[in-house]
Amino acid sequence: MSREIGKVLGTADAQPLDFWVAVPADEVVQLDDVVLVRRELKNGVTVTLYGMVDMLVARHEGARLESDVFLASDGVLPLTHAVKAHVTVTRVEPEVFVPPLPGQPVLLAQGEDRSKALFFDAMTRKFPLGLSRDGEPVYGNFEFLDGSRGAHVNISGISGVATKTTYATFLLYGIFHGGLLGAEAGNTHALIFNVKGEDLLFLDKTNTSMPEAEREKYAKLGLTPGAFEDVAIYAPVRAGQIEMIPDTGTRQQGVDAFCWTVSQFCKERLLRFLFTEADDEQSQIGSLVERIEARLANEDVRGIDNFETLADMICDRLQEWAGNFTSGTQAAFERRLRTAVSRVGHLIQGRVEDESRHTINWRRGQVTVIDIHNLNDRAKRFVIGVVLKRMFEDKEKAGTRHPLAFVVLDELNKYAPREGRSPIKDVILDMAERGRSLGVILIGAEQTASQIERRVVANSSFRVVGRLDLAEAQAHEYAFLPAPSRARAGILKPGSVIVSQPEIPVPVLVQFPFPSWATRPGEAPPLVAKAGKPVFPKF
Repeated sequence: MSREIGKVLGTADAQPLDFWVAVPADEVVQLDDVVLVRRELKNGVTVTLYGMVDMLVARHEGARLESDVFLASDGVLPLTHAVKAHVTVTRVEPEVFVPPLPGQPVLLAQGEDRSKALFFDAMTRKFPLGLSRDGEPVYGNFEFLDGSRGAHVNISGISGVATKTTYATFLLYGIFHGGLLGAEAGNTHALIFNVKGEDLLFLDKTNTSMPEAEREKYAKLGLTPGAFEDVAIYAPVRAGQIEMIPDTGTRQQGVDAFCWTVSQFCKERLLRFLFTEADDEQSQIGSLVERIEARLANEDVRGIDNFETLADMICDRLQEWAGNFTSGTQAAFERRLRTAVSRVGHLIQGRVEDESRHTINWRRGQVTVIDIHNLNDRAKRFVIGVVLKRMFEDKEKAGTRHPLAFVVLDELNKYAPREGRSPIKDVILDMAERGRSLGVILIGAEQTASQIERRVVANSSFRVVGRLDLAEAQAHEYAFLPAPSRARAGILKPGSVIVSQPEIPVPVLVQFPFPSWATRPGEAPPLVAKAGKPVFPKF
């Protein structure tokens, strides 16, 4: 039974899309409370206005001067407290847009009423976004994520505080383990780039440090806590080693070293991804790179055993291949190519015994993690650009949107900045604009959305904000947040985010549970030997 929490205020205008509520002294109303008010029309129709509290104001009623507060405290002035709550309407049923009348009771929406207020009842396919402040589930409409009516998620927030990648992996966990995908679950894939730290290298391990109370949160969301079930992990081959050893820190077991052969580099025209910082509108290097790629695609490179030798060959023939490009452009190209040898060269090998094992296969596991956190920025851009290019080409060849492929990429401001052009930015833009039709869903994250290419953010159906710098929160990219929500974003704690989705006109604060998968070696359980004795893994 919904309880009354106040009455429609009579001293402020009540409108069809927002109104104020007078809150009695014995009632506590908080931000994010979901409420409803019913108005009966003369024709017998009952209109229900659902909404959410997004602002609260308390004041002394009858006070005229700021100093009156002291007189009231001393009992000299008989002032009373007045609390009012502002409600933004989220839904009107039926759609007869009339204002509520002053004095009408405002009820706290619970159960079915709450589901109607937040459109959960209209979501034929929904996935968990987290829990509301009062511990109730909050869902997202999967039709706005799978490409049916929209796609993509963008997450913004301060590094280390907003827990952006943790929330991104939580979303994936809910999608993969919530029964939403049905028969398509086995063929749906996620590709995660681990760009910093080692937090994402233990997704396949259960978190033994998860507090018991967190299990109840998973249960409320219809999830069973645990690890991701089918995970493949790749790390770059370690430089200076004869054997193909993955360049990871604490984890070695279950990780495959990846690289490309010289032949793959040439045939697949990957040279452009070494020049991501140079290919802008004023530079001719991009055009020269395309010409060199065309030459290399038809070149016999079977005798070249490393990338440095390939670079030497390119530089020796550069004047012949460059044609009418100026000597300045050729010199700039050669400088950047020589720099790439020292930073990316170990990722391009001459001969690889088991080529398939060391080639990244994004379909190998349901979730594929590519660890690049030990690479320098140029090498990171190369790996991300090449892998996303291959994935996008594979999806284009398939010609169908299903099964879906999710891509989780942090630090978008580096790879799709607002200014300039680059091959990797072109791939990400293509994914943001055409990925919906191909079933490629981008879950991108960055510290500042104001520094991201506008089209990447604009094509994201779900906008998520964690803890924000207050100056950043005033940028135009956060105009979807009401003023109170912008201020609130400056004090959000880890584990809390504000989510905006198309069907709900008000951004909703959600809290997501502690990860049920390990995020560091100490959280992973020990392996069990055949004799039954625990053996602690050598990560």
